Amino acid sequence: MTTAEWPPARLTSTTIAMMLADARLPVGGHVHSAGLEPALAGGMPAAQVPAYMRGRARTVTLVEAGTAVVARHVSLLGAADTTGSWQELVLSLAAVDRAWAARTPSRAVRDVSRSLARGYQRLAQTLWASHPAVAATQPLMPTGPTLSRPVLLGVIAAAAGLDGESLVRLVIYDDAQTIAAALLKLEPLDPAVPPGWVLAACAAAEEFVINLAALTSADAIPAWGAPESEGWAEAHSRTTQRLFRA
Repeated sequence: MTTAEWPPARLTSTTIAMMLADARLPVGGHVHSAGLEPALAGGMPAAQVPAYMRGRARTVTLVEAGTAVVARHVSLLGAADTTGSWQELVLSLAAVDRAWAARTPSRAVRDVSRSLARGYQRLAQTLWASHPAVAATQPLMPTGPTLSRPVLLGVIAAAAGLDGESLVRLVIYDDAQTIAAALLKLEPLDPAVPPGWVLAACAAAEEFVINLAALTSADAIPAWGAPESEGWAEAHSRTTQRLFRA
């Protein structure tokens, strides 16, 4: 398939969501455990992983989802700008990223998110290079990771035609599934068990989906945190004996 043939006809948003939720997507997610390895190293019993998933689904994951939704919104506005100037879009995406950073106290967590964003940017530039929002990320990430992962996901959602509710559910599912996949590498467990925990985590956050999907302002992004998890992430970033970066 040539660049001129992309995107293919009849490509649905459901297909895009499935691709982005696939752990085999080569964006670097295999080095990330959504904080699980730091939590286990910090003393959290493996038996508490289901509660850990649900807790993240209702706190820090909603910050990520809200950030992605607002980034999608400003990307769509920027793409509709007929003046041909992308400067306002660049500034708007940077503002969304600052709002996310203000709600993410751990520098270690921020660093990992920005590293993951680099993989998503490469994906976006390969598949949706002509979209204005994708082009706007280039001056923001000229030599290294500057934007966060949820901002890049929002940009991709705008470029790929993914609706807000699907984007929120994608972020929530991806976090829980990342934990489940990492757990199987860190603890002996029947692999048929964690999928039920993933579904329970997604269900725990479902009540927030509609409101999050309607966000249009960076000021409205949730500010729920997880201080203990952030402390574990900081300690983990200083150790050399680890399987996952975070």
